[in-house]
Amino acid sequence: MLLARALRSAASFRPALSPLRSLWSVPQPLPARSLWQRSDVVVGWRAALLRPRRGTAGGVSCGCGGLHTEGDKAFAQFLTDEIQEERKIQKHKALPKVSGGWELEVHGTEARLVRKVAGEKITVTFNINNSIPPAVDEDAPEEQKHEEQEEPDITSTPNFVVEVIKDDTKQTLVLDCHYPEDEVGHEGEEESDIFTIREVSFQPTGESDWKDTNYTLNTDSLDWALYDHLMDFLADRGVDNTFADELIELSTALEHQEYIKFLEDLKSFVKCQ
Repeated sequence: MLLARALRSAASFRPALSPLRSLWSVPQPLPARSLWQRSDVVVGWRAALLRPRRGTAGGVSCGCGGLHTEGDKAFAQFLTDEIQEERKIQKHKALPKVSGGWELEVHGTEARLVRKVAGEKITVTFNINNSIPPAVDEDAPEEQKHEEQEEPDITSTPNFVVEVIKDDTKQTLVLDCHYPEDEVGHEGEEESDIFTIREVSFQPTGESDWKDTNYTLNTDSLDWALYDHLMDFLADRGVDNTFADELIELSTALEHQEYIKFLEDLKSFVKCQ
C-alpha cells in the first residue's frame, strides 16, 4: 500500500492533521503524505511505546548515547518499507532536462535554470518546498471527496522567479510567476497559459538582496494589453507553456528525490546511525 493512498483513505474518517512541511512562498494546504496516519503500523507501536518494558524507563541506551524504544524499532521498520515503496514509484532516477539550452543548478530544495541569448542572461529560480497543491478541494462536498477514490499523481507546481539581465545594464527585470490551481492539468486549451505573472519589478543587478523600496507592479489590476506583452516578452526568451510543463516535471522529480532523502535521513536519525 502506498503511503499517499493510505493517507487519503485515512483522511476520510479522521480529522486532517497539521501539515509537516513549511511553505516557501505562498501558504497552501498540502496533500496528506504524513508518516503518522498508517493505522496498521502506528496503532501497534504506539501502544508499545506507552507501555515501558520491565526494568527500564521505556527504552535502552546504546553506545551512541541515544534512547532506543520498541516504538523506535517499529518506526524504523515502517520507514524502511516506505522508502522501498517510494523508490518503486519513482519515475526519474536522474533529474529530467529542460529543452531550450537551459543549464540546471541545484542547491538542496532550490533549483536554478540559466539560459544566455543574444546579450541577455535569463535565470529562472524555484524552490520545491511546499510546492504540491492540495489533492482535494477542502470546500468540496464530502460526497465528492468519497467518490474520488482514484489517487492522482503527486505533482509539484512551485512559484518561480524569472530574472532578465541585459549586458552593460545596472538593473534586472524580475517577474514573479506562479501556477494557478484552476489552470494546471487542463488539456485541450492551447490558447490558455498554464502559468501567470503575479508581480514585476526592477532590482539592482548583482545584488543578492532585493530592495523593498523599489516599485513593484502587481498584475491583478494591470491592463490586459500590457500583461499580454509581458507574457510575449517571456515567451520570446523561452519561458512559455512548454517550458512551464517541463519545469513541473523537473520540480516533481526533484521534490520526490528530496522526499526519499528525507525519509532516509529520518530513518538514520531514529536508528541513531
